[in-house]
Amino acid sequence: VQLQASGGGLVQAGGPLRLSCAASGHTFSNSDMGWFRQAPGKDRDLVAVINYSGGRTDYADSVKGRFTISRDNAKKTGYLQMNTLKPEDTAVYYCAASLYASDVPSRDQRNYAYWGQGTLVTVSS
Repeated sequence: VQLQASGGGLVQAGGPLRLSCAASGHTFSNSDMGWFRQAPGKDRDLVAVINYSGGRTDYADSVKGRFTISRDNAKKTGYLQMNTLKPEDTAVYYCAASLYASDVPSRDQRNYAYWGQGTLVTVSS
């Protein structure tokens, strides 16, 4: 099972960026997935999660209204569209996949067994 995150980079505050997470060797469509991030000197935290079908999402309060999580099960790929980026969004972003297919995706990263390598997002002010 491998997850490959991509799309990070340097962006000015207020700008958009889209992250992708490609899955291989994994029944992606039977797994909830999520995006988590780790800022320098801080713990890794929830950004957004989506259930296996894409019908249910959940977000950290700090990104609600600015970020959108989605998935394309046919392409075995998840996405995180980030708009109106702020300097405090600077972090390494990780995608993760769960062992579970749930109606309500878990916000707890301990429930996510598979992790991508992370992609760095830097937002300049």
